[in-house]
Amino acid sequence: MSASKAQTVPPQPQNAQAGQPQTLKPLYVLSWFLCALFYFYQYAIRSAPGIMQDELTQAWGNSHLGLMIASYYIVYALMALAVGVLLDRYGAHAIMPSFIAITGVGCLIFAQGSAAAGIGGYIIQAIGAICAFVGSSYIAARYLPARTLALFVGLTQCLGMAGAAFGSKPTRILIDPNGSFHLPWQTVWLGFGILGLVLAVATWIVMPRDSGDSVGHHGHFSFANLLKPFKIIFSNPQSWYAGLIGGLLFVPTTIGALGWGASMLNKGEHTTMAFAASDVSMVPIGWVIGCPLLGWISDKIGLRKPVLIGGAVVLLAASLSALYVPVGVMPRYFVALVMGIASGAAMIPFSSMKEVNPPEVKGTAAGVMNFLVFGTTGVMSPLVSALMGGGGTSMEVFHRAFMPLVIGIVIAIGLSFALRETGWKTKKA
Repeated sequence: MSASKAQTVPPQPQNAQAGQPQTLKPLYVLSWFLCALFYFYQYAIRSAPGIMQDELTQAWGNSHLGLMIASYYIVYALMALAVGVLLDRYGAHAIMPSFIAITGVGCLIFAQGSAAAGIGGYIIQAIGAICAFVGSSYIAARYLPARTLALFVGLTQCLGMAGAAFGSKPTRILIDPNGSFHLPWQTVWLGFGILGLVLAVATWIVMPRDSGDSVGHHGHFSFANLLKPFKIIFSNPQSWYAGLIGGLLFVPTTIGALGWGASMLNKGEHTTMAFAASDVSMVPIGWVIGCPLLGWISDKIGLRKPVLIGGAVVLLAASLSALYVPVGVMPRYFVALVMGIASGAAMIPFSSMKEVNPPEVKGTAAGVMNFLVFGTTGVMSPLVSALMGGGGTSMEVFHRAFMPLVIGIVIAIGLSFALRETGWKTKKA
């Protein structure tokens, strides 16, 4: 189906669950894939500064890199609230290409090379990047069959994790002073910027030309209309359950495994740093497997809660094993891989968040979900750091510092029982 065809026969707004397509349509799947590819792209550029840390420190000094990364996540979390409203109000065709282009422009500014351009460009990237996951899940919820939602949300997260890997190893190869390419880091960012603009044009051509779902999107713009979707979502207790469950199931891997896991293995278990880094790297590999797998299982059986609770219980067991079972008792990398796979259950509340709220605010719901997940991370991260006492040197310190993460999983399991079942089997019944 051509883009012009999509323009002349636009799909009607899906203002009811029954209005969603019952079969996968190639144009809609391609639209989702381009948005998911944007998620891959934004994860690649988000992880690139960490790989360029030596080069950026040499160019800017020590103080600017931390400021740049902190500013990115503050802007990213705040934009999560705005972008969902924009999608609901104006639709994906008006919003997605624009935000992809903004991200590409941020890369081009970063490529200028100065500290001010780097910080400014990275913040601009954050403004655009938040639309990647929110937009992908919005497309999945609007244009794809309801019974495939969890699968496509999981596949989106899978592509994001693959993008993180792409932003690490290939970027290091390109800028390695002893490698075959030895490109200046500015050239890599120039390439990122060009890729972003090309992706923006492709998305603009393919994306269906329809307007947003919000019943007020044709009306006048007012502060009351702007706040209405947030009032709907935040006044729904189910929204809070989904957001807290997702956040509490993410932090054991993002803060625990990826943030402090290598240090725990190296200092607490006295392994080599090479072993520790390899072991921790199995967690994102587990994400790549677990996010689409658990989403597919949930869609297949038509239920959300059994998969969510089962994955959370396995995550709890794996986390306790990582903390209290000495290295060498279990097969190499087994615990980290299981942690990553089981934490794919954290993606299921993203589907539930859209399903427990009206269809016309699905974009805002995705933005609020991201905000709550990042907010949970923002609260738990300094708590763990404070309990670490400046850096752990023994397993007792890590046991104390990681206990809030373990308790968080238990709380998430308890909240999962209060979360309303929204799988297609329940709706069919």
